Amino acid sequence: MKVSKIRIMAGIAFAGSMVFGLASCGASDAGFPPIGNPPAFDYADGDELRSTMHRLAFELQQLDLAMIGEDYRDTMFQQQIVNHLDNIERIGADLRQGDLASRHQFLLGGMTDFLNNVERARMNAESNPPRYYLAGRVSGNCVNCHDTVR
Repeated sequence: MKVSKIRIMAGIAFAGSMVFGLASCGASDAGFPPIGNPPAFDYADGDELRSTMHRLAFELQQLDLAMIGEDYRDTMFQQQIVNHLDNIERIGADLRQGDLASRHQFLLGGMTDFLNNVERARMNAESNPPRYYLAGRVSGNCVNCHDTVR
């Protein structure tokens, strides 16, 4: 008789735990505070940012190298400078637009000013006679933003 009572009690305990378990599975987690959840923020992908910035730095270096010791009256030289400025403007616009700019706060403000300087430098380089003063200053604009960031 004692064995029967133990089996009955065990059966009741098992049935009770199953009912409690099933009831808790159906409950939503709305009762838990959102403290442990990460914020809804999409961080900038470092590789994506570095890759585009490296392309920009490479074009700026190519512009600097092209400006050293050339015949400024040569039309091939003029086209080379305009091409570098076009590339810089295109890469800078890629940085400024889209997802990346919204995830990297320093690209929003400084890049617009930088691109305005590049556009003016390109227009001066395309003029007749060409003027290259602003093209020589374009790479110096990077220091303005990067000194602030450091």
